[in-house]
Order: sequence, then structure tokens, then C-alpha cells
Amino acid sequence: MKQALELEAAKRTPVRVLVADPSAVVRTAVRRMLESDEGVQVIGTAQDGQEAVEKTRILRPDVVALDIHMNRHRGVEVLREITQRCARPVVMLSEASSEAAEETLQALDEGAFDYAPKQLSGDPREMARLRYELVSKVKAAARARRQRANGAIVAAWPRPEQVHPEIVPIVICIGSSTGGPRALQQLLPHLPADLPASVLLVQHMPQGFTGPFARRLDSLCAMEVREARSEDAIEPGVVLIAPSGWHMAVYARQSSSAAVRLSKSPENLLHRPSVDVLMSSAAAMFRDACMGIILTGMGADGARGMKAIYEAGGITLGQDEASCAVYGMPRSCAELGVLQRVVPLSAIRREILLATRYDGSEKNCVAAGKTGPAAGKELR
Repeated sequence: MKQALELEAAKRTPVRVLVADPSAVVRTAVRRMLESDEGVQVIGTAQDGQEAVEKTRILRPDVVALDIHMNRHRGVEVLREITQRCARPVVMLSEASSEAAEETLQALDEGAFDYAPKQLSGDPREMARLRYELVSKVKAAARARRQRANGAIVAAWPRPEQVHPEIVPIVICIGSSTGGPRALQQLLPHLPADLPASVLLVQHMPQGFTGPFARRLDSLCAMEVREARSEDAIEPGVVLIAPSGWHMAVYARQSSSAAVRLSKSPENLLHRPSVDVLMSSAAAMFRDACMGIILTGMGADGARGMKAIYEAGGITLGQDEASCAVYGMPRSCAELGVLQRVVPLSAIRREILLATRYDGSEKNCVAAGKTGPAAGKELR
């Protein structure tokens, strides 16, 4: 009861944020976006890495919004200092470039809570989307920290169903958002190269990030991982990632084989790519031969898609609250009552192998992956 009251009081207290960016223009713009929400208060700014660490230590903000490139320091180095010395959650600010994407993905490995794009294009719609994303992620970071400090409150959802043993999926659809890159790097590298199912993935990311993310996963995984292109075939042992800015849906070719199609439509959805679009199309085509997995993330994208898979007779699996960075997307599915199984992230690999009746050798997993420097490494 005391923990619940403390968390409720915390919700009414503004989230205190330190903004660290070498550009005065960006610091001002980020401050205005954050403080346009009455639930956020910017308590200070910093223009270089040393100042960011010192102000974090002195001001003790709830969250630090940190640019990936700081004066005289790499953002990853500053992040490391803040997390080790100050134990504060960090949301990285990153522009859309291949170099920035690589460094941002490294920052997530180093413990950053999440990241937000900072393209100041002047387009009102893009600025509104950026504001929403930045405010939401800062609030989510503060909420996750408070829940860890007070002990997570786990909702009593209906008892998950047992998966029907006769169902064998040939396609696995995965949806994730906040916390997803780290979760996927803990899951996908431990799947075998000869998995008898294809994997279709939607991870909410800014423009320019899904390509580097796919290449990073490909270097870690035994399965082939690539950013999807229109008309790519859906094949066992291959992971296709929906590119930023494009919906990915499945369709049947005239040859009866299955492929993915990329589209900008529908345009009125909050997320593009959308988990709902992918999963709904997969449910319509594969029916009970489809498996849906919803991972950590803010919001409710994926709830309608998981419902479609559930109603088609497929298998539905959700990540549990304790292992989620943000228990938003899985919660939405749980509230709809469409999750047959709710398990920790560490158990999802086993659920996939059991569902697909995988009987191959464990040697086909991480240890036999790509031969690059990251192949076969144990992930944090």
C-alpha cells in the first residue's frame, strides 16, 4: 500500500530533467519542448561532457537528456560516467545519420534508457511528433526508475492460456519499442540459423536507424538479419526488419509463396512502421501458423495485431512486466486478454523453439553465428 501511494505521489511531481547538448539552439529547443508539458521541469543545462556529469551529481535530476556528440567527449563516454557515478537514467539525443545511429546503438548497450531524434526541421507535424516522443520517453525513464526504487507493481492479469500443442508457426511476428533494441540483442542471437520459421520484426526507430540496427544484429546472430525491401521473400531462418518510415505487411505471390510489401499507407497511424499493420496482415494470411510476440515498449501499438493473431488461432506471447524497460505494449495486450503466455525475456527463446518444434543442435545458435568480432559473444 505504501509503495502504491509513493508511486501515485510521484506521478503528480514534475519529472526533473537535465539537458546536455553542445548547441545552445538545440538546448533551448529541447527545453521548450519538454517544458510544454506541465509534467516536466528542466532544472539545468550543460554544454560539454564534464559539465553534464558534474551537474548530474549536484542537481540529481530524474532523467538526463544527453546528446550523442558532446564537446570534447563522446556521448557514450559521458553516459558511462553518469550511469556509474550518478545512477540516473539517460535518454540520448541523436540526429539521423549512419554514424550517429551506430553510436546511439552502442549507448543502448552501455545502459542508456532510450533515445530520441532531434531533427529540428521546422515542419509542424514533425516537431509535434518529436515533442511527443521526447516527452514520453523522458517520463517513461523517470517512471521506470521510480518503479525499480519502490518495487514494481505487477497487475493481476487473467491466467495465461496453454498453447495448443498442434499449432506449429511458420512465421513469427515480433513488435517492440522503448527498450526493444537491447531486448532484441538479448533474444535474437540465441536463435538457431536453421530455425524452421521466418521472423518479421517491427521496432519503432527514427529514420536512418533500422539499417545500422539490422547490420548490428546480423553480426551477432546465427540467423540472417536484414532491413526489409518490398518483395523480399519470407523464408525460414531469415529475420526481416521493417525500415523506418515504412509499414511492412505480408502478402501471397501468384506462385503461392509469401513476401513482404512496404507502404506509406495508412498514413494516420502514430507509428510507421506499425506493429498492428504487420501482425494483422500476417494473421490474415497465415492464420494459426502465425506466432505473435510483443516486447517492451510504450503505448498500445501491437494490441490490435496480437488480437488478430489470437482470433485466427495463432500463438500469442508477451514479455512480462519485470523484464520490460516499459510495460506499455505488453500491458495493452494483457488488458485485451489476448496473451496465451506471459514470460520473462530470458524465456522467450525457449518458447520459440518449443512452438516451432525445433530439434536441431544447440551448436546452430550463437556459437555458430557470423564470424565477425561480435559473433558468439555473450550479451549483457
